[in-house]
Amino acid sequence: MLSWLRAPGFEQILPPEDCERTLVLANGETVAVRWVRDARARRLRLIVNERGVRLTLPRGASIRLAETFMFEHRDWIGAQLAKRPKISREPFAFGRDLELPLRGERRPIRWLEGRYLKVAANDDGIDITRPARASDAQLRAAAKAFYLQEARADIGTWLPKYLPQLPSAPANLRLRALSSLWGSLSASDGLLLDLSLVLGRPSAFEYVLVHELCHLLHRNHSRRFWREVEKRWPQWREERDYLHGEGLGLKSELRRLTAK
Repeated sequence: MLSWLRAPGFEQILPPEDCERTLVLANGETVAVRWVRDARARRLRLIVNERGVRLTLPRGASIRLAETFMFEHRDWIGAQLAKRPKISREPFAFGRDLELPLRGERRPIRWLEGRYLKVAANDDGIDITRPARASDAQLRAAAKAFYLQEARADIGTWLPKYLPQLPSAPANLRLRALSSLWGSLSASDGLLLDLSLVLGRPSAFEYVLVHELCHLLHRNHSRRFWREVEKRWPQWREERDYLHGEGLGLKSELRRLTAK
């Protein structure tokens, strides 16, 4: 995600609330960019995910300003688009997939028959028990429940070692699919984490947890904040680079495996 703030001098020619514009990349490829106006936004913000490219505009941003911002960052947009995974977009279905991602590995699926639909990890891979009348949509719901259970188990292992160093514990903790962020801490100390983190390597997942917990100490990304992160996770730059490189793939794969 890229963002940019230009305080004075917003031109008066404004784009419509929502529209789609085209951008020609350096290699000549043309991509569609969805423009979304947000009254709460304070800066121009670009996001590239499995759904495409989106530009969020503050209320006063003009067409000229937005087009200039897109053009100046077209190399970044092209690089992010190139990172998107080139995998099958077929939704997760019974018998179609042979493996499932979990904690940075591709684990083989063992398809079983039984009375109740269940997805569970075993020592060698993942067992999926299928009742005769279970649908593919129910399978994806079971996969989501499985990933939620595994992610909560990881957090339950990591969280106790960090809480003694904090002024308070998070008020609550939620996991769900996020389109661009990896996590956030609300004003009321509610912690939100991206469920797709459990698909990737555990060290990256734990780093994101540490990052958000450190916002209980500093509600910004100041030097003091990063010093707190560094004390708890010295290799945080490696995990950030990993998420920059693999993040779109993780988010896209979670959507494929769990979308209704």
